[in-house]
Amino acid sequence: MLYRFTGLALFLFVLAAPARAVATVGDEVPAWLRQAASATAPVYDRKVPAVVLHREENVTVGADGRVTTTKTYAVRMLTREGRSSATAGALYITDTGKVNEFKAWLLRASGTVKKYGKDETLDLALSDDDVYNEARIKRISAADDVDGPGAVFGYQSVSEERTVFTQSDWNFQFQLPTLVSRYTLTLPAGWHARGLLFNHKGVEPTVSGSTYTWELRNLPYIEDEPDSPSVDNLVPRLAVSFLPGDGARSAMGPSFATWGEVSRWLSTLHDPQAEPDDAIATKAREITASAKTELEKIQAIGRYVQNIQYISIQIGLNRGGGMRPHRASEVFAKNYGDCKDKANLMRAMLRAVHISSYPVGIYSGDRTYVREEWPSPQQFNHCIIAVRVADETQSPAIVSHPKLGRLLIFDATDDNTPVGDLPDHEQGSWALIVAGDDGGLLRMPVTPPESNRLERTAEVTLAPNGSITASVHDRASGQEAVQMRRAFNWRSRADFDKAIERWISTGGATGAKLGRVAPVDSRAEGRFAVDVEFTAERYGQSMQDRLLVFKPTVVARGGSVWLVEATRTHPVVLESETFNETVSFKLPAGFEVDEVPDAVKITSDFGVYMASFEMKDGQLVFTRSLVQRAATIPADKYADVRAFFGRIRASEESPVVLARK
Repeated sequence: MLYRFTGLALFLFVLAAPARAVATVGDEVPAWLRQAASATAPVYDRKVPAVVLHREENVTVGADGRVTTTKTYAVRMLTREGRSSATAGALYITDTGKVNEFKAWLLRASGTVKKYGKDETLDLALSDDDVYNEARIKRISAADDVDGPGAVFGYQSVSEERTVFTQSDWNFQFQLPTLVSRYTLTLPAGWHARGLLFNHKGVEPTVSGSTYTWELRNLPYIEDEPDSPSVDNLVPRLAVSFLPGDGARSAMGPSFATWGEVSRWLSTLHDPQAEPDDAIATKAREITASAKTELEKIQAIGRYVQNIQYISIQIGLNRGGGMRPHRASEVFAKNYGDCKDKANLMRAMLRAVHISSYPVGIYSGDRTYVREEWPSPQQFNHCIIAVRVADETQSPAIVSHPKLGRLLIFDATDDNTPVGDLPDHEQGSWALIVAGDDGGLLRMPVTPPESNRLERTAEVTLAPNGSITASVHDRASGQEAVQMRRAFNWRSRADFDKAIERWISTGGATGAKLGRVAPVDSRAEGRFAVDVEFTAERYGQSMQDRLLVFKPTVVARGGSVWLVEATRTHPVVLESETFNETVSFKLPAGFEVDEVPDAVKITSDFGVYMASFEMKDGQLVFTRSLVQRAATIPADKYADVRAFFGRIRASEESPVVLARK
């Protein structure tokens, strides 16, 4: 992990691990919480579990690098499901920070009050994947004590830390509707701040001396819509940079006005750690000995680094340590590391075989998250690698840089994506090439639809009563193969077979019973194959023993887009893919085709779908194909997207009718 803290990460962590709080009776409720609890909220839809009444963060920065943060938060439960919102968390870093105050209150719907303090506080490591991590969280949960809708939970924390960073970002809300949200920054005399607000119209801060306050009110519930950007990239997000005045002294680190400055700073953290020692050089030459091309060398080293165990050690976080990899020799010797350690070791091994490469800062999780107008390493949570390649090396994961030339982008942390491909959630995003003066922000490549391909053939034998015996053969490449590989690797073999059975049963052949399932993972080549044999009773509907009606789509397309709501609030995010299917139906004896759906061709700016039927060698052959381009489509174009996929769905649900001769 390229270490950064976001409010969303904290929120998800708090909700992920509920713990029972032992409350004590009676204590004075602070005035800010009483005032928040008295607020009148709008009437929300029943699906909204809670409403945030008050969310505030006050940050005071000292010239010596000491930062004091006071947080206050209040939430009212609206439904039984809202109880999980009665949780509090306070992050701190053991080496440079501490939590001076952390307490919470529950104002029950019955009118009684419970206070939570030191005895009800858990102190936990932030991540279970880390061998040693200075990042910890203090946590209070009142979820089990909530007595019903109307209860209000609030907490207050005061934390202190020393940091070199002069930038910060803050979410004004998470998914819940929020009545009042406020961020206040107090700087030393003579300092100034600049803020950018994303995902919301601009709001000027209220400024009093060197204190800046940004406030938003009546923020709506963030609808959970399919194929939308992440919540973190839908809520209003404030990005702040604060700088000392001319001549002012500061113990804090550099400020960044350009992406080139960020590149130079990160290069000082990464480059000294990427020197190969003799052991690394020997191993690099050994595993590339049989490679005949530059790409084969990169692939061999990439596979080796992917197989290193992902484990993180986070030290010196607020001094930039969370962005500094460990020495390549140390990672190689211990055979484990995090994302930046893996990228760093790969750089060292490539250097040993005379191939240049650069670390890349990226946001993993949403390709639209990073904003070009805010030069800051705080926007990244992940580290991958860019490998400089010659003209003869070809791959859809190559992008051109104005100074560094052709760069092959690779994520060594993703075990399921081989060299030559890139995880789909990283494609097309802004990322930082860390290359000193030559570095800067660059769009990541987007692999074309033909690189993410699923080819399917199927043979189906129909019986007069409508039952079928079927064999399906899927051959996937690119990110289509990654999805199948991930489903295979994350499950036991028995669970994988059950998942296949559910996919077939819910995608067309209801009540299907599996026979043979034969997966073949060719990760090095970026391919995955699976053959499935199954039977299904009553797949077709017999009508008066004269007609037999069935749908030609025996199994569903992978990754089908279902947009059924009439309206939409968020953009639609589509991935790049190609799907081709040919199904041959052997008709039952004594039957012939009476009616088939018309051939269709549906086109749009982001894709083309086709389907048709023909009789060939006595069998009914159904073919369909979809070419879908990666796109983020604004909500005001939702009707076009919905119509496109609606027409596809209607076509695929149209039946074939057989009649007795």
